[in-house]
Amino acid sequence: MSATHQKMMRMALAEARKGVGKTAPNPAVGCVIVKDGAVVGKGWHKKAGTPHAEVHALRAAGEKAEGSDVYVTLEPCSHFGKTPPCAKALIEARVARVFVAMVDPNPVVSGNGIRMLEEAGIEVEVGLLEAESRELNLGFIKWMQTKRPYVVLKSAMTLDGKTATAGGDSKWITADAARREVHRLRGKLDAIMVGVGTVIKDDPLLTCRVPGGKDPLRVIVDSTLRVPLHAALFSLKSEAKTVIATCSGNLARIDAVRARGAEVLVCRQKEGRVDLEHLFERLGERGVQSVLLEGGHHLAGGALRAGLIDRCKFFLAPKLVGGAGTGLFAGEGVPLMADAIRLEGMTVKKIGADLLVEGRPTKNKF
Repeated sequence: MSATHQKMMRMALAEARKGVGKTAPNPAVGCVIVKDGAVVGKGWHKKAGTPHAEVHALRAAGEKAEGSDVYVTLEPCSHFGKTPPCAKALIEARVARVFVAMVDPNPVVSGNGIRMLEEAGIEVEVGLLEAESRELNLGFIKWMQTKRPYVVLKSAMTLDGKTATAGGDSKWITADAARREVHRLRGKLDAIMVGVGTVIKDDPLLTCRVPGGKDPLRVIVDSTLRVPLHAALFSLKSEAKTVIATCSGNLARIDAVRARGAEVLVCRQKEGRVDLEHLFERLGERGVQSVLLEGGHHLAGGALRAGLIDRCKFFLAPKLVGGAGTGLFAGEGVPLMADAIRLEGMTVKKIGADLLVEGRPTKNKF
């Protein structure tokens, strides 16, 4: 594919990025319309239930859409949902060609939008910058395929692998730039999850404190319902809800937590703790497509042992704690170095004074 086609699809990807974190349960999608070498329309999907990216771009292009090339980051929809099908709108606009980055993983749509366009005589090319398009909607893709959320583990640690000192102090490991990046990340994912120990120790708000960001759903894993009823997260004025995941049968305590405005989600127990696999199933059932796993070495260790983590984001500060400080993962770990979980597709990026190391952990359980 020519450099020009790639340039136009990158422009469509830039449009799609504007919607990341804002469109759930729909994917983030961008569209660019080109006529005689000039961009005549651009658009992105802004919110579920509102017009899709193609519609915005077609409105901007007007009559110039006829005979144009269309670059869209996800296959145009072919069915009537809350809005009419985009494939039909492209056909009615009499566009000439459509370049699609990736096929929609939604089985209701998958391949049908492309087929509709081709049957109308429109040339369709699929796969232009597909990998970049997939990166924008990893949560949507996994949820469509498994009905479970995409899980991102985030942690700040020192270069010797400590998330806190021996006395439990952890403020602050990283500098301001890294902490701002974490807040941006919170605004892009559907939910944030911490253990009750983090709530007791730090009394966090678990909000997205960047301009224009949205607060994620707050999920507190609290097997025995120890969450303090005076915790700050119960007093927040936010559209995002708080969910307490527990395996406790203490009805009086459940009622007390609900009286503070939180939802109590009773899950199966595994070895006396909330079964994380069951919890993620329950979250998937309510349409949660992505989770930022932030809190506690017990929670992180349980998720790692169960093979539930899809991506790791480690913010490394140029600091050394030494001694017996807290590590990232609680539990025994693997017995042999040969059994260690590896990070695939690893990248390293400097953020202010700190480093961001990220990758996909191999999925073996231990």
